[in-house]
Amino acid sequence: MGAHVIVGAGPIGSATATLLASQGQEVVLVTRSGSGPVAPGIERRAADATNAATLTELAKAASVLYNCANPAYHRWVQDWPPLATSLLKAAAGTGAVLATVSNLYAYGPVAGPMTEDLPLVAPGTKAKVRAEMFAEAKAWHEAGRLQMTEVRGSDYYGPGLTFQSHLGERCMPGLLAGKALWVLPDLEAVHTWTYAPDVARLLVTVAGDPRGHGRAWHVPSAPPLSITGAISQLAEAAGVAMPKVHKIPSAAMAVLGLVNPMVRELRETKYQFEAPYVLDSSAATATFGLEATSFAEGARATVEFWQRRLARGV
Repeated sequence: MGAHVIVGAGPIGSATATLLASQGQEVVLVTRSGSGPVAPGIERRAADATNAATLTELAKAASVLYNCANPAYHRWVQDWPPLATSLLKAAAGTGAVLATVSNLYAYGPVAGPMTEDLPLVAPGTKAKVRAEMFAEAKAWHEAGRLQMTEVRGSDYYGPGLTFQSHLGERCMPGLLAGKALWVLPDLEAVHTWTYAPDVARLLVTVAGDPRGHGRAWHVPSAPPLSITGAISQLAEAAGVAMPKVHKIPSAAMAVLGLVNPMVRELRETKYQFEAPYVLDSSAATATFGLEATSFAEGARATVEFWQRRLARGV
């Protein structure tokens, strides 16, 4: 098998690179800065992935081109289209399978567990960006121009997740210090939490298996928990008392959104945290035999990551 080229060295890109390298695969990890995990088998390259010629050259010997990029939340409309187009052209030009990490935004508010066959009809700006990306990649696949696949998970947690996770920077330092926590989600609405290493595991699996091509797959995820239920398990894993948990008032979020574009963008997806938000990932389990990491196991790994991080003073 040829090299695996990964665009993006965030938590999922890094987890994917590390997983592939542990399997003895050759990995080229592409970011603007040349950052990413340092490990045997991982070559870090600084490049502009929106340049299709550059990306095609980097992927010329690749069997899979992984889209693990993560543009700034408030810049999706500007930053995703040129990057998505470049990835399509590079995959089509090299014969590499295009394997994309996505999310659940395009479904919008739904009643009941989300399955992969739901229509991508959410009206929000970010949801439309993701829906259009998937539709174009699938059209190229159906036209025989490339092979594609996509994986979708709910809100991530796990090692390496910091400010991007509701169970990261907003939670773990305070929990380990015995402080009260202020959170965005409704305190009792159940929510699916997706363990980041499980995203990488499914991504690599569907990219390398023809049964995974031409469609989207939901990442196997543990049974849903409310934010308080998740924090309770994290506290148990850390051996600390359950902290007091408070919901951030909507009025406070509105004021903060006036000066913080990232917070302002959360208005589009706040429905995800005001009612049950449940992912059905049975298709991936039935097809590939992949089971979700239990939340208890994921909580232990998350606690260990944060204990090490905080001990370093990061």
